[in-house]
Amino acid sequence: MFEKVSVLNLVYLLALLLSLPWVAWRRFFSGRPVAMPWLRFTGRVLCINRIAGVKRIWLHGVSVGEVHLLTVLAAEIATQARAAGIAVECVISSSTTTGLELAARRFGANRAFPCPLDFTWAVKNVLACVSPDMLVLGELELWPNLLACTHAQGIPIVVANARMSEKSDRGYARISWIVSRMLGRVSLVLARSQTDADRFRTRGAPAVIVTGSMKFDVAQSDSRAATIDRFKRLAGFTARDIVFLAGSTQAPEEQLAIDVFSALQQEYPALRLLIVPRHVERCGEISNLLDRSGFRWELRSHLTDKPKTEPFGPTSSTQNGSDNLDNRRPHSQQPEPSRVLLVDTTGELTDWWGTATIAFVGGSLDGTRGGQNMLEPASYGAAVAFGPHTRNFQDEVQRLLEARAAEVVADGPALLAFVAHCLREPEWAHGLGQRAGAMVAAQRGATASTARLILQRLFSPPERT
Repeated sequence: MFEKVSVLNLVYLLALLLSLPWVAWRRFFSGRPVAMPWLRFTGRVLCINRIAGVKRIWLHGVSVGEVHLLTVLAAEIATQARAAGIAVECVISSSTTTGLELAARRFGANRAFPCPLDFTWAVKNVLACVSPDMLVLGELELWPNLLACTHAQGIPIVVANARMSEKSDRGYARISWIVSRMLGRVSLVLARSQTDADRFRTRGAPAVIVTGSMKFDVAQSDSRAATIDRFKRLAGFTARDIVFLAGSTQAPEEQLAIDVFSALQQEYPALRLLIVPRHVERCGEISNLLDRSGFRWELRSHLTDKPKTEPFGPTSSTQNGSDNLDNRRPHSQQPEPSRVLLVDTTGELTDWWGTATIAFVGGSLDGTRGGQNMLEPASYGAAVAFGPHTRNFQDEVQRLLEARAAEVVADGPALLAFVAHCLREPEWAHGLGQRAGAMVAAQRGATASTARLILQRLFSPPERT
């Protein structure tokens, strides 16, 4: 396993040793452990055996968002391959626990595996186990040994939906000679925008094509889909309810959403609050916030398809407007569902967005995360708002704002003003959502182009090593 201990491997080993206390803390205390550290260190992964005559593509997505994106890409690759009469299969890796869980659900456990840490032996072991004909990296995941070992075996490397933020570009500029060498080993960069393409070319990528953002294709648009209808029934949503969904949130965005609901829920008894945090392990912390609010609330994991019984969570003496709700529903029915729902399950946000009338996309107020995917609620036609810090989605945000299809809120008071505007002028909110859905629909098509270019490269003559 340690046949070549390069200087880079030694640096990695030192970094790994220094990080062991953090890994242990994640394992025992944080609720979000590092994904399979030993397997990633050794590279001794398990993957289904190859079938003779079938080309294999290794897809890699860092976490849930990239895995979801690559799932749609894999389906399009399969469709185009069948139409062309060629045999192709996709396997997938991820670097996070949640990403691996989603990958296993979408691809099957024997086609999903942890991405190796960037040690020479780990990468070589994974290449030997997986035996891919191509490596496709989702968005931007450049690791020197991964690129070097893959390229040395003559395996083409493609970066799909490639993005390079202004911040990343500035960082790469400081080590331009290293980045240029890494990108020189990439066969093809399929960029989501012209700006991203220009940055990749500047940093040394030899072949760059602008395909557009696959996130427009991944975003679902049918709010009447079976899964969404089921979620509405589970939550007890009716046609008269106005669902305010705060999704992909991080602290203190949950408290801000609770404050908004608290300020408006008596005036608007049909208002429902749905919170879906970015990291499910924070639900205990958010539960404490809801306990202190006095609202009657429920956990998603407590919902079943059976008739609802008394909901989970505390009930205030006034039940926060539930008397108004009782006035519009027969008393012979089951007890009223809570007006606040906390989603403590993973992999469901895409469908929950389809239940929303008003949407706030988190990770965008404090500048540390760079925003989350706002195209998902936009595609369903929700009235969408997000904070000013959205560097991960600069092109998407620009298109939404140019189409007058979303609003930027700077803080809690601005979020309250946005939701109040939507409630007091529902026609304005509807127009915002309609423009958002139309904008997303107009930008679709990047996934088909990406799949076509990947298949062309897969069946082109082998690269020279």
